[in-house]
Amino acid sequence: MPAAVQAKSNTAPAAPADAQAQPAPADQAAPADQVTAPTAEEIKDVVVTATKRATNLQKTPIAISVLSSKDLQDRHVQSLYDLADGAVPSLRVATFEARQNALTIGIRGIVPLDANQPAREQGVGIYIDGVYLGRQHGLNAALFDLERIEVLKGPQGTLFGRNTEGGALSLVSRAPSGKFELRATAGVSNYNGYNTDIHVDFPEVANFSFKVDGLIQHQDASTANPLPGQTGWNYYDRRALRVATRWKPVDNYTADLAVDIGRDASTPFYSQLLNFNPNNCRGTVNGVNTPAAAQPRCVLPGTNPTSFSGTIAQLPPLVVINGTSRMDVADIGVPQQPSVDQTFGVSLTQKWKFASWGELRSITAYREVQSYQWDNSGGAHRPPVFRPTLVNGVLTGNAFSRYSLANLWQQQWSQEIELVGSIPRLDYVVGLYYFYERANDDAATPNTNTWNATGTAFTINDPTPTIPGLRSLDRQSRAEATSYAAFGQATYTPPIANDTLHLTVGGRFTRDEKSGRLTIVNNIPRPFAFALNASRFNPLVTLAWDAAPGINVYAKYATGYRSGGASSRSVTYRSFGPEDITSYEVGFKTQFWDRRITLNIAAYIADRTGTQADFSVVQFDPITNSNRNTIETVNAPGTTRIRGVEIDGSITPIDGLTLSGGYAYTYTRIPQVVNPVTGVLQDFFIVFTPRNAANAALDYAYRLDKMTLKLHVDANYAQSTQTFDQYATRNDASFLVNGRLTLADIRLNDSGARFNLSVWARNMFDAQFVYRRDPSNSLGALPAAVVVNGQNTFPVSSVNNILGDYGNFNAPRTFGVEMGFKL
Repeated sequence: MPAAVQAKSNTAPAAPADAQAQPAPADQAAPADQVTAPTAEEIKDVVVTATKRATNLQKTPIAISVLSSKDLQDRHVQSLYDLADGAVPSLRVATFEARQNALTIGIRGIVPLDANQPAREQGVGIYIDGVYLGRQHGLNAALFDLERIEVLKGPQGTLFGRNTEGGALSLVSRAPSGKFELRATAGVSNYNGYNTDIHVDFPEVANFSFKVDGLIQHQDASTANPLPGQTGWNYYDRRALRVATRWKPVDNYTADLAVDIGRDASTPFYSQLLNFNPNNCRGTVNGVNTPAAAQPRCVLPGTNPTSFSGTIAQLPPLVVINGTSRMDVADIGVPQQPSVDQTFGVSLTQKWKFASWGELRSITAYREVQSYQWDNSGGAHRPPVFRPTLVNGVLTGNAFSRYSLANLWQQQWSQEIELVGSIPRLDYVVGLYYFYERANDDAATPNTNTWNATGTAFTINDPTPTIPGLRSLDRQSRAEATSYAAFGQATYTPPIANDTLHLTVGGRFTRDEKSGRLTIVNNIPRPFAFALNASRFNPLVTLAWDAAPGINVYAKYATGYRSGGASSRSVTYRSFGPEDITSYEVGFKTQFWDRRITLNIAAYIADRTGTQADFSVVQFDPITNSNRNTIETVNAPGTTRIRGVEIDGSITPIDGLTLSGGYAYTYTRIPQVVNPVTGVLQDFFIVFTPRNAANAALDYAYRLDKMTLKLHVDANYAQSTQTFDQYATRNDASFLVNGRLTLADIRLNDSGARFNLSVWARNMFDAQFVYRRDPSNSLGALPAAVVVNGQNTFPVSSVNNILGDYGNFNAPRTFGVEMGFKL
């Protein structure tokens, strides 16, 4: 269950207000496989570091959920994408397109659709031990030995900075303990899956403590590729290694050095053709174009054609339409190899408690990611459609199956300095921050297959156009970003009302400098560039009241922003500015019945201005004298409104049994936006944000003679959502159940060694639903511009490439057995 409100005996007790904000030492936090049945007296406070200091979750005036190491183990969470099932209702995780190697992460309706470019930013900040991760790429790498994941909801612009409009995801690793400990887990699962991890804590020597973590996670494809020797879909193989060193020469100084390296090889989910021409679109009939007014369902958003031209092509006999169930074997075999993300990072965190009233901290970090994308998930389920042509008098089939090939290389450096401390009635944190990033990418989309004249067979094309260095590049770009910030926040407790009132005031000034170049379009060198300089001041004010023992109330005003940038999918590298958000929130955090019951409620309204809106449009490229599908991004006028309520709670009615649950209501509305190319006013939507989402969990632990029997079951629901921001078409609602049964704390002798044996299942009942649906290929095409009286008009839309909606089903049921060992 998500430890959103309470933790058991594996959580460190609450720290005083001036305690340093660092992970609890490993010897204070027992591994998940040692947890026994909790009693009321054993229910401990959850410690979080959301305010840059260790505080009691229930007394921290922030809407925050915590996933402990036990929660992650119970759900069999191996990577961030495993949180897509709804572990925290207001946290939404989805693949970018169908690809597992780049994740879209959103909180409270802040979910950017396309941050998968060097000059674009996310709306939720991802942090590993205080270090910000600049790119979507590499986010689905294997998770190391985490102590917890903190999900901070709402703008975090004061303490965490830019690109935290929706909130922040803070991953906290287990630090070296200085005492010998060996923990290992090994397991097997269906789809030829296996996983193993090993964690070794070494005894302290000469004030140095060392810890090594190693992981392997593997699963074969759940949708097979019928082309021999080629990888199927929903495959992954992750390898990771982390080495951490803690140096503590004196009591008031600590230095933590960590180095990690990871490799994530994966393939996308299979993109199935869900239907065929579902809107019954027609083009040219008896030589006459069909009026658009007669078939409004066929009009592509952002266009207003007067008529439709062309013809609907028939499907080849080999193509399968399946909108009801996940395909175990693809209908069309295609060349495909795994996409590979390689990550590397090193960080040095220093803490010097120089006086009773202050601690100086420094976080120095370097990270890089290299991403090599090979995505051939669509096959014949997306254009080009089957349309034979005469070549030298011979009827010949056309090429198909778009292989999306893209590379990205990114490096980042960051330095943060903080002064954290307390004086009578005042807790404070002030700091300076520096961040530099450079990244470059390229992309190509060759077709890998060719139909025969009847669509009854196909051949595989010459692979040369897919080889790096020989590809015809659709685009190539590079970008740099530098950010400077100064921030401060203080909480004052006035000598009134029995010290139950707490006023927090904070602010952050940020200066962003960003530039980039689009160097190739349609395989031809281009001169396009952009440069943006922007400054922001983000204030925060919070008033908290300890209304009674176990009852804490707060009201919060907070702001945040997402940096501007440029779209490398634009022919002209159009730039856009930052977007800003202002949020008002009230919250209630309560515990009663000897802390057996916890109930937390937060309600908020948020207004976003300068919304970065993406438009899929056709642009004319004068150099190649051709039209090209592109993405133009503009700052939309008006105010995007986001409103929500979040509830989470738990109850321990008897010792050993805990029932918990959460609910999130999220309302979003973007005003209509004028398409910058066609001039048409159109609707826009926030993606992957269900109006209603909820979860519930049951945890039961029963102590046997020499072991503990543990049961965990969680159920997660999400209402259907838009998955593309320009279409009202929605995906399917989802309901997923996960479970784990464990025999823990098995002692074979008196040596201290402990074992545990578990069986687990994700998506226990094999629910099947379309989590991503794309209707663009069931609508008329983006019309090409026609100049009339000096003005661009878009009168005719073609139906030549209409197939139908295509989409991706969720992951199938996976299950397995694991054995753990601790010495």
